[in-house]
Amino acid sequence: MSFQAYLDNIEEKTGLTPRQFIALAKERGYDDPSVKAGAIIDWLKEDYGLGRGHAMALVHVIKKGPKIDAKHVGGTGSHRDESDTLWLDGKATRPTA
Repeated sequence: MSFQAYLDNIEEKTGLTPRQFIALAKERGYDDPSVKAGAIIDWLKEDYGLGRGHAMALVHVIKKGPKIDAKHVGGTGSHRDESDTLWLDGKATRPTA
């Protein structure tokens, strides 16, 4: 599953876009560099029922923003993405290629 697909699935499950999760995390202070991923994962599991893989996708965008490593772009693997920039504003508003 691509990184973007993880984020899209989270939106389908929770009704919240990645950008909304970033705002919620900021309200809780989870955007602070000293906050460990485990604390964010626990919050996402307890409040939203997300598993570790989906939670880690959100940890990335909360901590590092929408850019992903170019090694995940293109290619033939199951985890490939079309772009090195993730769309955080919801599936319905994502521009088509």
